[in-house]
Amino acid sequence: MAQKSPERGVTGAAPVAERPDVVRSVVLVGHSGAGKTTLVEALLAATGTIARAGSVTEGTTVTDNDPSAVRQQRSVSLSCAPLVYQDVKINLLDTPGYADFVGELRAGLRAADAALFVVSAVDGMDAATVALWEECAAVGMPRAVAVARMDHHRADFDEMVALCQRVFGDGLLPLYLPMHGDDDSVVGLLSLITQRVFDYTNGHPAVIKDPDPQHVSAIEEARAELIEGIIAESEDETLMDRYLAGEEIPVETLVDDLETAVARGTFYPVIPVCGPTGLGLDVLLEVLTSAFPSPLEHDLPPVATLSGDPRELTCDPDGPLVAEVVKTTIDPYVGRVSLVRVFSGTLRPDTALHISGHGLAERGHPDHDADERVAHLYSPLGASLREVSYCVAGDLCAITKSTTAETGDTISAKDDPLLVAPWEMPEPLLPIAIVARSRADEDNLAKNLARLVAGDPTLRLERSAETHQLVLWCMGEAHADVVLDRLRTGGVELETEPVRVAFRETFAAPAKGHGRHVKQSGGHGQYAVCDIEVEPLPQGSGFEFVDRVVGGAVPKSYIPSVEKGIRHQLAKGLVTGNEVVDLRVTLVDGKAHSVDSSDAAFQTAGSLALKDAADKTQIALLEPVDEIRIVVPDAFVGAVLSDLSPRRARVLGSEPELTGTAERTVVRAEVPATELLRYAVELRAMTSGTGTFQRTFSRYDPMPANVAEQVRKEHS
Repeated sequence: MAQKSPERGVTGAAPVAERPDVVRSVVLVGHSGAGKTTLVEALLAATGTIARAGSVTEGTTVTDNDPSAVRQQRSVSLSCAPLVYQDVKINLLDTPGYADFVGELRAGLRAADAALFVVSAVDGMDAATVALWEECAAVGMPRAVAVARMDHHRADFDEMVALCQRVFGDGLLPLYLPMHGDDDSVVGLLSLITQRVFDYTNGHPAVIKDPDPQHVSAIEEARAELIEGIIAESEDETLMDRYLAGEEIPVETLVDDLETAVARGTFYPVIPVCGPTGLGLDVLLEVLTSAFPSPLEHDLPPVATLSGDPRELTCDPDGPLVAEVVKTTIDPYVGRVSLVRVFSGTLRPDTALHISGHGLAERGHPDHDADERVAHLYSPLGASLREVSYCVAGDLCAITKSTTAETGDTISAKDDPLLVAPWEMPEPLLPIAIVARSRADEDNLAKNLARLVAGDPTLRLERSAETHQLVLWCMGEAHADVVLDRLRTGGVELETEPVRVAFRETFAAPAKGHGRHVKQSGGHGQYAVCDIEVEPLPQGSGFEFVDRVVGGAVPKSYIPSVEKGIRHQLAKGLVTGNEVVDLRVTLVDGKAHSVDSSDAAFQTAGSLALKDAADKTQIALLEPVDEIRIVVPDAFVGAVLSDLSPRRARVLGSEPELTGTAERTVVRAEVPATELLRYAVELRAMTSGTGTFQRTFSRYDPMPANVAEQVRKEHS
């Protein structure tokens, strides 16, 4: 069993939830630098889960335990940190804020029942956070907003709330207002519902007291707006009439309706917080435990049998076992560690399980089914693993040493195997070609790559049969840096090289070729002569071979040999080493020897004849063209269209995106694949991280003369 080192300060036994209703799984979402990890650390320290809060800059936090995260001082992977508050187990899921690690974020959304959006009171908000809010809205996930970094001298809570209301929409209101001290620092919170003051002058927990008269008058307008917002979400239709008639609505009624609306995902409370000072930690914990839903209130993903028959399940600890691997990591001491969300049933150690993975074959995860026995279950706290005796429906745990479990796999009972529908994975669009420095590193590279691909569904491994390159498809440069760093940490010596695109060659005009292969060196010789005519065919026609030999100039038994030699040369290429396509080769004449002719000799002659024909005409180069679908906010459409022109793109059209609430445009275009090698990075740069695109192969087109000449020079 792996244990976090003592200096990390993990204290106490692992929390174990006995029932789903005492579990809250919350994913923390927000842009990089917003303060998610610092907030998690503060909550762990405030609840006594760890002895003291660590530091992101010092690399001592619980959730940023990956060496790459410590070096970059930002989260690069999903991490789970459970704590207990008022007998409720809260699984905090810290996610990376950088767009390259959206796969880790999607895994966190899958494992959680609610989302806490952490925004900085100093830095504003990025468009990726806005897009994620819409993604949560599409699935009805309950949300709350924590405005962090309130201790900064430029922190502006009111401006951040106004910004959130503009970009997130209706239903978002603060529950507390910051209270400033004599030096203008935030020393407390004013509750808009109870009108009590939470004084954090001495840190967490707050001292609760009555407000001064000036405080009550200062919050009247904000309190009225909050009460009206809560009443508007109430199921009691008489409540608004009573409020408008001047009746004082009981605080208990307001709190009950607030908690119901938050759990339902129609009201989004805003809370000012600060990890280092303890501001708002207790009231945030209260919202997480009282207002956020339990797993019993969250719909399960679709479940089916292995034959495809749907199964209706609920979050029942006594129901059929269904769990899902939401993340897989490799611990240097323990080996493979899988973070598991249990949806139904109860997962227990030393139980025969069925592990099934389907639907991700194109990502390098072939469909697989296996029976395994898991010896131990653990409660993960960052990198530390503390053993537990069971994990009920709705909770999270970790299993180790599974030989087959990969991210996205379903875990079920051996005698009742089931399959959870996989969540949507973003497509990796940045190719990185890697090569082992020595033959001795090749086996180590293959082993480490298999581990990385098993744990990261956003990583795709491709070994090109045409360019003979090993290509890793990543989400972006930051993702690629982390992947390469993990490979090198695993002891692999490797280098990167430019990614090569597989072109095609074809004849630009008809030509004739003569192939003569005659050798006499004592004993059995070699003799074969053939004459061919080559003519180009329309695009997509492939290869045709025609026999027009008369008089037996080439014996019938050797005609297939000529074709075989020509096909072999077509596969090898004539100019750039790329496959030759779309032509008809006609065998018109030749010569044979009764003793020295052979299958091998006529294969060679056929190959030589094709080369000879190529020398007598021009070989045209064809390049792959992809159809791309770009989705960008309207403000960036002009920049995207201007950028497509120098990429030799043909714009097919644009139209408004019909999904979501933000104003976005879909641009469709055809672009040569060579112009898209770094488009994932360049599109993100020109759209402030908000642009996304998809690509599908369309066809091969003739390459412009100037570009073709450059390619020829590179291959000469």
